Amino acid sequence: MAGILHGISVWALPVILAVVLHEVAHGWVANRLGDPTARMMGRLTLNPLKHIDPFGTVIAPLLLLAMHSPIIFGYAKPVPVDFSRLRRPKRDMVWVALAGPATNVLLALASALILHGAARLPGSMAWLAEPVAAMCQASILINMVLCIFNLVPLPPLDGGRVAVGLLPHPASGWLARLEPVGFLIIIGLLLVGVLQRLIGPPIMMATNALVGWAVGSPVF
Repeated sequence: MAGILHGISVWALPVILAVVLHEVAHGWVANRLGDPTARMMGRLTLNPLKHIDPFGTVIAPLLLLAMHSPIIFGYAKPVPVDFSRLRRPKRDMVWVALAGPATNVLLALASALILHGAARLPGSMAWLAEPVAAMCQASILINMVLCIFNLVPLPPLDGGRVAVGLLPHPASGWLARLEPVGFLIIIGLLLVGVLQRLIGPPIMMATNALVGWAVGSPVF
């Protein structure tokens, strides 16, 4: 029980920030490109209560912690985007989709910078440096997971929408038609372990590179 509580104290804030800012970024870019749906629905806010999905933001990460999973994963309620209202729907869909993963990269870089500073605090400030370092390492990992997982080129993931926006017809149409069953395909790939083998190495490579730079050696 103590281990789970410690895990929650380390992971809760990084997970919430990662998933909430990921979704806000989608809505903010969509609003800039002509679709105010997210803004009109009050979703361009940092208030986590507006974005929390009971299962994806709370239950799933807690279950992964309880199972001692090496990777903690979560998600928020998707921000509504009406792609037909974008000024140039096919092109602008790409920018809206990329906004979420790009935000996760920026959060991971910011966390690495903070970790770099925390690792160089004097020993007398260990009471501050240790929890900050633990949360920064968690933030780097969760943001790399969200970024790389969402870039898998399968709708409705962000990478799938990028592919639909960039591919020529009729290939883009064929890929777009997979969206209704996209999550079923993703779950199937997870169950047989294919997805983990594909995205696990780049996630750990990026995480170790950032953590290694910040503290002088990889931790994960």
